[in-house]
Amino acid sequence: MTNDTLVLGILWYGVFLFSLVFHEAAHAFAAWRLGDRTAWEVGLVSLNPLPHLRREPLGMIVFPWLSYAAWGWMLGWASAPVDALWARMHPKRAAWMALSGPAANLVLVLAAAGGIRLGLALEWFGPADRIGFMSVAQARQDGLLQGIAVLLSILFSLNLVLFLFNMVPVAPLDGRAWMVLVLPEPARTYYQMLMSVMPVRLMGFFLVWTLLGKIFGPVFLLAVNRLYAGYSVSY
Repeated sequence: MTNDTLVLGILWYGVFLFSLVFHEAAHAFAAWRLGDRTAWEVGLVSLNPLPHLRREPLGMIVFPWLSYAAWGWMLGWASAPVDALWARMHPKRAAWMALSGPAANLVLVLAAAGGIRLGLALEWFGPADRIGFMSVAQARQDGLLQGIAVLLSILFSLNLVLFLFNMVPVAPLDGRAWMVLVLPEPARTYYQMLMSVMPVRLMGFFLVWTLLGKIFGPVFLLAVNRLYAGYSVSY
């Protein structure tokens, strides 16, 4: 691994770790506010990464670095515990709790977009010559500003991926929750029963993973073009 690859990996990991922690802390906070103290009691209503890392060291430390070394892309997972009895007694509360995670990722997309727009206004950044996952913004000079541009680019792109991925209505993804909110009975009961069948869950998960690249590309370009509205550029 070269020095440039290592430095980029550290930036990647910093954004990746913060994004996962923010996502799970949102779940934990929403559950706590809605009546489930399970995640709160183990310290997950916090942006401190340590309790999250202790809970999922494989998904938050080992696998991200292995995937980065293998493919140049960090993959991983995190989790927050939920009281199953509470979730059964309050299915709509549990659904809102589940949707709080993707909502947190969308907040980070908007925060990154705000940082990039501020950089554009201050003439620190300009539109990227060639748009990409790590080059949504481009600094007007090398050094610290370029590092910030890369960091904001990864924050924007990664959280857009996490938002889209987690909003797909397939268990175990968070997006299954919005089906609970919108489907009438008995369709909701049938959907929940279907999502409890392991082969269906696995088929749905791998289908989503296969199609994500096709979904992400057009949405990413749409989001970037909206980001640069008023700058006479189009990607």
